[in-house]
Amino acid sequence: MKKEISFPVALLPLSCMIAAMAVTVILLEQSPHMPLVFGTMVAAMVAWRYGYRWSEIEQMMYQGIRLALPALVIIMLIGLTIGSWIGGGIVATMIFYGLKIMSPSLFLVSITVTCMIVSLAIGSSWSTMGTIGVAGLGIGLSMGIPAPMIAGAIISGSYFGDKMSPLSDTTNLAAGLTGTHLFVHIRHMLYTTVPGILIALVVYGFMGMRFGGREMNGTHIEHTIQVLQDHFVISPYLLLVPLLVIVLAARKVPAIPALMVGIALGFLSQIVIQGDSAASAVAALQSGYVIDTGTEMVDNLFNHGGLESMMYTVSLAMVAMTFGGILEHSGMLQVMVNQILKLAKSAKGVVTSTVISCFATNTTCSDQYISIVIPSRMYARVYRDHRLHSKNLSRALEDGGTLTSVFVPWNTCGVFIIGTLGVHPFDYAPYAILNFVVPMISILYAVYGVTIQKLTKEEMLELEQEEKASL
Repeated sequence: MKKEISFPVALLPLSCMIAAMAVTVILLEQSPHMPLVFGTMVAAMVAWRYGYRWSEIEQMMYQGIRLALPALVIIMLIGLTIGSWIGGGIVATMIFYGLKIMSPSLFLVSITVTCMIVSLAIGSSWSTMGTIGVAGLGIGLSMGIPAPMIAGAIISGSYFGDKMSPLSDTTNLAAGLTGTHLFVHIRHMLYTTVPGILIALVVYGFMGMRFGGREMNGTHIEHTIQVLQDHFVISPYLLLVPLLVIVLAARKVPAIPALMVGIALGFLSQIVIQGDSAASAVAALQSGYVIDTGTEMVDNLFNHGGLESMMYTVSLAMVAMTFGGILEHSGMLQVMVNQILKLAKSAKGVVTSTVISCFATNTTCSDQYISIVIPSRMYARVYRDHRLHSKNLSRALEDGGTLTSVFVPWNTCGVFIIGTLGVHPFDYAPYAILNFVVPMISILYAVYGVTIQKLTKEEMLELEQEEKASL
């Protein structure tokens, strides 16, 4: 017989996981896989002790993994995309022309805006970071700009588009789970996201000034351009490949087939345009592209990609989701959030609690999708009881869930960025300005009642009628 899990017991798996994570990642400097496995074992033992059969616990883990499967497919396709685009000379071409037209002083602003436009068009921060972001990192490094600073700008721009695009999965998820019309949800997010990105662009503009007068950059850039010309066929026609992927996504072609088209064209470009063998092109897809130019920065950038490069991310995501699956489906996560809800006695408390809960879910369950799904289930009735419009909830879910996922090293988003851009979340965190400013703006709006919309009597009556009709 199942027994109710108390709050201290519900905290036990999380506490054990966090303690193990601190020792393993910080002291031992190892990957976060084993702490999550340990946390999963503790969560399973707690669930078993409180009446759940092992077969039920297994189903909890499987349900968690199933939720991550769409993300895992995208992760693997991004690995193939990076390998084929590097091998096909597409990334080299983007870097080549980027170095020609960008100046160091304006680079951080330029790469942020570029990522904003691309992610708005394709609705995916991951696809943007894995393609345009990789190229932008190479350009920025060639200019002598620190990698964490570049990564922060890329992340800010990519997540602006991901959050605001009607093609984004998280945007549709937050709107759908709260029953908010998609474009009502997007318009309501403008109040927090636009000020956030403007603050980021101003800060990036000031940051970029320190790189404008570096005499060494010109020589360094010219050397990088020459290395690219020596080892790749550079052609503006290769830019049609990423452009086509953007167009397909803008025409509402799903992300997976759009990326597959990009992979196929990159594969053919490596054979036809770069003159490599079919075996080399297949190897680039499987294990990544390999090159030795004698220039460390170029080698570090281009020896990258491939399906195998994403297996670390895939394995971590699967382990994290087994942990999250047990916490959610055994009710332990609900018990923890119920304690938070006791403090939510007003509208400002409800919204603030939602933002904090989303970040806590990102930390504990290691996936941005769960940080939207679970709080949306938990807070829907609370918002209704406070007569708050559902768009307040949908915005808080994205402000606190979608954006903060990048700051957790063991979250699927944090791990993806480590694997794609090669920068640790603790290093780029101060520069991912949009991602930490927007949650702060969201909480300030809640405290002062700015843009927090109440339900009208007519809307309340309509909701009550819908509830009765569904019974």
